[in-house]
Amino acid sequence: MRREHHELNRLSWNAATVAHNTHKRDQAAFLRGGGSTLFPEELELLGDVAGKKVVHLQCNAGQDTLSIARLGAEVVGVDISDEAIAFAQQLSADSGIPGRFVRRDVFDWFDEESAGWADVVFASYGALGWLSDLRAWGTGIAKILAPGGRLVVVEFHPAALMLDGSFRVVFPYASSDPIATPEGVGDYVAAAGGALSPSGHEEAPGFANPHPTVEMAWGLGDILGAVLQAGLRIERFEEYPYANGCALLPSLVPDGARFVPPPGVPSIPLMFGLVARS
Repeated sequence: MRREHHELNRLSWNAATVAHNTHKRDQAAFLRGGGSTLFPEELELLGDVAGKKVVHLQCNAGQDTLSIARLGAEVVGVDISDEAIAFAQQLSADSGIPGRFVRRDVFDWFDEESAGWADVVFASYGALGWLSDLRAWGTGIAKILAPGGRLVVVEFHPAALMLDGSFRVVFPYASSDPIATPEGVGDYVAAAGGALSPSGHEEAPGFANPHPTVEMAWGLGDILGAVLQAGLRIERFEEYPYANGCALLPSLVPDGARFVPPPGVPSIPLMFGLVARS
């Protein structure tokens, strides 16, 4: 486990979180009025969460977490970013939607939490690459899930993460070597052009992150292997030929709130969905 990389990433996400939320109009009013930031794929895989205890790992600024809470769940959001958790706590207060948010490295949080109390553990969209030890992640999830509890993941596909804007392979499919990004977490909310701003989109000055990041390239074998070695049973696995809300590659074109390959480019999996049970 590379704790020094987690700390670099925390600083980069602190800066990026502020930039991302400058693009989003009154999010509290949007949520308070019944709005949701969840896409259909998350809703389908999560299923009925009313009355369930749901943990959202790497919850960022809490918009999806509180959208889950509006479905009747008791939610806990965990994230390493100070700015993200502070924003989530304020958003909960301003929207009137209850949620508990914890600023912690997820691996520390696993160590501190008691076992067997969560009904659902949820992770989504660009979360797994920040984890330097997937096996410890799977073990931590298995620890906190109640018997019969579920892990639900919606994530960008490792095959898509190999490509640049011209669909050339420039990154490894899977590697045990960390990948450093000097420019840090970028302003993907600006690049999405409103697809990640359902409360309304605001243009903002260009953002340059002063803090670099270090990520991991995990293949599907790494991800599924971590889930299986933790003793979880995989119930469902889906692949999707589009990316929700995110221009994952610069040449993807918008299709509503989704992004798809441009004309003439063959369909490839851009996201996957996973459900596993303890």
